[in-house]
Amino acid sequence: MELIIGYIHQGFIFVLSLVILLGLLIFVHELGHFLVAKYFGVRVETFSLGFGKKILKYKRGDTEYCISVIPFGGYVKMFGDDPTAEVPESEKKFAFNHKPVGPRIAVVLAGPLMNFFFAILLFAVIAVVGEETILPNLGDIAPSSYAYNSGFRTGDKILKINNRAVVSWDDVQSLIEAHKDTVLNFDISREGQPLQLSVKTQEAPNKNILASDALVGDIGGLSFTSTASTIATTSPSSAAFKAGLRLGDRIVAVDGIKTDSFSSVLSTIQQTQKENITLSLQPADEKKPIYTVDISKTSNNAYELLKSFGIESSELYIAKVAEDSPAQKAGLIEGDKIVSINDTLLNSWQEIVSTVQSFHEGAAPFKVAIARNGEVKNVEITPTLTEQPTATGKDKKVYALGIVTAMQIAAPNTFLLKTKNPLRAAYNGIVKALFWTKATGLSFLRLIQNKVSPKSIGGPIMIGQLASKTFQIGLSPFLKIMAIISINLFVLNLFPVPILDGGHLLFYIIEIIQGAPLSVRKMEIAQRVGFVILISLMILAIFNDVVRSFQ
Repeated sequence: MELIIGYIHQGFIFVLSLVILLGLLIFVHELGHFLVAKYFGVRVETFSLGFGKKILKYKRGDTEYCISVIPFGGYVKMFGDDPTAEVPESEKKFAFNHKPVGPRIAVVLAGPLMNFFFAILLFAVIAVVGEETILPNLGDIAPSSYAYNSGFRTGDKILKINNRAVVSWDDVQSLIEAHKDTVLNFDISREGQPLQLSVKTQEAPNKNILASDALVGDIGGLSFTSTASTIATTSPSSAAFKAGLRLGDRIVAVDGIKTDSFSSVLSTIQQTQKENITLSLQPADEKKPIYTVDISKTSNNAYELLKSFGIESSELYIAKVAEDSPAQKAGLIEGDKIVSINDTLLNSWQEIVSTVQSFHEGAAPFKVAIARNGEVKNVEITPTLTEQPTATGKDKKVYALGIVTAMQIAAPNTFLLKTKNPLRAAYNGIVKALFWTKATGLSFLRLIQNKVSPKSIGGPIMIGQLASKTFQIGLSPFLKIMAIISINLFVLNLFPVPILDGGHLLFYIIEIIQGAPLSVRKMEIAQRVGFVILISLMILAIFNDVVRSFQ
């Protein structure tokens, strides 16, 4: 019964959030057409949210306001917009097609522009309400990385770059990316002590497919992400295992001090002066209650202390082995620890990934050492070429073993970034709207260039899923996704495709150039072509939605 109630609740949230999001965006778009049409004296016959049969309607003056059964769109029906219809001379002053080309362009352009201005408003509201933003604090810095060799350490807090204060991780990233092959001066705080670093950025390919710059500045290994405080026990004979600790359990506090990353566990233990340390752990099965264990501080080295008790990070441990994979055929099972590959000791999961992906056809099988129940076994594994999805929606062929790490990523440190200054909020709205307009335009360009897969195109189901998830998270995430979709509508509607607003604008530009409207026959053909294009895109989007749902 609880399961059924849960499905009903999720379905209700899905429908409600989708109706609010699409309803507002459609209303704003059509309101733009409506207001400008009325301004230029065009008689508006119908203002509809949705298409098809009208389920609610109300008439005031010349206009019938209605809600129609198909919710994915809307329209404003204007008197005299049919070029084939006869309009009495006395009524021509109210007819859309009998207005000069300038007012007609204004009416058509008003819909997309209202979506753009609405996005500005939404981003400004988000700035006032506040948005969860990642702090400029460093996560795990690998000892082999360029960032580590440049002097950065796990837990450092970046305060300034070239004397410019940084508030968020976005500030850090944008400043580094804007300076290729350049020395940057960092003011940081390390364990409460001020420190300065001068670091030369590297030049690297831009990982953001929706950015215009192919190359950006980079400091390899500099990241805000940390390995979560999930643990593994070294052997069944260890004190940790005997105390009930198991793979996937998570240390949530040390002596009552909250910890969310393995590095924070180590630093908290390192700093304590107590002889006995109490660890609070959340079982991997989160339905089970938090439990505690006590450890005597027999070593001043936190890592060695945990290791002697039988606790270590779960990073090199296997959480899942895929069916019929090379790993399963070699005998690997859940809970195994990957110790070494080809006699090279491993320190991180990324080293496993990099080593496996460097495999090439015809190479000798990997010699893999695994730890199981306190014993080390040696096996040979030949990776297979598999397809893995990427952020662009395109599949990438890589070599893999068919294993999944037990490691988890800790939630980043965030704060609520907001402003009380309305002018600052408005400025923020404009900057964000322009940023997402550029990103949206580039996403369509990448589709044309085949750098982004058509599989990434989403329809009503994907929009509903995004709306539902963000609706449950909070107001700012929901408004943000609404603003981004509003920008998408702004850009998409300006495409020179007949039926869309951009197609009508193209007709009017041609009319200005040649001094007369296109013939009715040519416009009808163009409209049919536009209809086919639009229906094809809708079918593709819905098909992608269905495939994603089943996946």
